[in-house]
Amino acid sequence: MTGGYVDPAAGKITFRSYAEQWRTAQVHRPGTAQSVEQHLRRHVYPRLGRRPIAAIRPSEVQAMVTRLSASLAPSTVAVVYGRVAAVFRAAVHDRVITFSPCVDVRLPSKPPQQALKVLSTDQVMAIADAVPARYRALVLTGAGIGLRLGELAGLALDRIDFLRRHVKVDRQLVRSRVAGGVALAAPKTPASYRTVPLPASVGEVLAAHLTQWAPHPELGVVFTNERGAPVQERTYRGVWATARARAGLPEWATPHDLRHYYASVLIRSGASVKVVQARLGHASAKTTLDTYAHIWPDDEDRTRAAIDTVLGGACHQGVTAVAR
Repeated sequence: MTGGYVDPAAGKITFRSYAEQWRTAQVHRPGTAQSVEQHLRRHVYPRLGRRPIAAIRPSEVQAMVTRLSASLAPSTVAVVYGRVAAVFRAAVHDRVITFSPCVDVRLPSKPPQQALKVLSTDQVMAIADAVPARYRALVLTGAGIGLRLGELAGLALDRIDFLRRHVKVDRQLVRSRVAGGVALAAPKTPASYRTVPLPASVGEVLAAHLTQWAPHPELGVVFTNERGAPVQERTYRGVWATARARAGLPEWATPHDLRHYYASVLIRSGASVKVVQARLGHASAKTTLDTYAHIWPDDEDRTRAAIDTVLGGACHQGVTAVAR
């Protein structure tokens, strides 16, 4: 009568069988597709995979989340749970089950977010000097234009306009199953497509780099490793860790902190939230503020500066007149 009938036989399919059908039908970027497959295979299928999808109860989903919380970070548990909830939503839409068991499931609370630590210019230069010579431009370019590591690794020569002094960001390097293990793919989000100003100092560093090391012959990317292959994240993090120890940088410093350094320089130079958002390729200003709000001058600083600008001179003259 209501059109809500669900065939009881449909729910006898196992969670793993349906989830695999759902997973392979999704339009995911290569990195996301690999992450989804690993999360389901490692963390979900061992607990729910053999169960008929219609028989899984909310208490079982909660038990799975609780067990995962004992060994995984709260953020990772939330991502894994999100994959499970997406599978059940799809099953409801396909009328495989009547309702989703992902209801009122309590996730582990995240620890209080600590203030973002930012590298100093001296620290950036120290690690630039500590890495092998062919990686020096990679470090300084990351600090000078704020690209994500995948965007940096995928930066091709034809995306750099030395004359107009800007860099076009419309690709990133991702892992792939094709020969060579890497490929160029679309950026992280639609907002990641952007054009970033190229400072003269960074342009000089890139030009000097290109006189010594040619771009990759097939992909055209500027930065390559000792074998002439594109720089991959895992290899680069190893190079970074060695250089970090040599330069005496704190252990929290990662290649991504070059992007934070870039943002901090823009903020301290007076850039607005919207400008920083555009340069970093954030999907929303909220993301920018959530990450960097503590770096912007607070309201007290702005209030003092505003009043001093308007009344400072007049007050000083008044005090001088009273003194006389």
